[in-house]
Amino acid sequence: MSFFETLQAATAQERNALFEVPVIRKALAGEVTLESYRAFLIQAYYHVRHTVPLMMACGARLPERLEWLRHAVCEYIEDEYGHEQWVLNDIVACGGDREAVRTGQPDQPIELMVAFLYDLIARHNPVGLFGMVNVLEGTSIALATHAAERIRDRLALPEEAFSYLNSHGALDIGHMQTYRKLMDQLDDPADQAAVIHASKVVYRLYADMFRALPQNTQSPTLLESNHAAQ
Repeated sequence: MSFFETLQAATAQERNALFEVPVIRKALAGEVTLESYRAFLIQAYYHVRHTVPLMMACGARLPERLEWLRHAVCEYIEDEYGHEQWVLNDIVACGGDREAVRTGQPDQPIELMVAFLYDLIARHNPVGLFGMVNVLEGTSIALATHAAERIRDRLALPEEAFSYLNSHGALDIGHMQTYRKLMDQLDDPADQAAVIHASKVVYRLYADMFRALPQNTQSPTLLESNHAAQ
């Protein structure tokens, strides 16, 4: 069994728990409220804005024996740079306040997830950051592939409200193919253990983030929401 396959098997319980969260199940069925989708984007902004800084920190601390992985980190940084602005644009397209989000604070699950990842890089094994990649990219592919279009139709949102999900659906499929090849090159047991551990932690915290999203029974469209606010 390759390490990528071992990673998926080792984290199956956590992955299944994430996709059993009610709001995720509703999202995959297209049954999401505007409030819930906007809240998801806000929390996404609070972790996406750390993707490049985390990758930079990871690359700086990788040992010389993993120079091939540092090269991959550099390419990943180039692909991910500026994506937090896409999320902010989506939030505005959903009727949200860009500056209020930009200057705000994440909910506790995302705050803990980001803090855990910085600590993992600084005090433990920087390779563990690739556990985050396993979780976030795999989840975004599922949401983009199965949920984005249904949510857009249900809430009557413009295409501009889905730049983050739609772009990451296509982008992350390519990333995951590359990711699989990278993980299968990891042959050090400590590196492998760090990736598995980080995946489990991030799955749990990411699931907690989804559990905390509002789940109103009604699903107003953006037009109805704006009309009610007037």
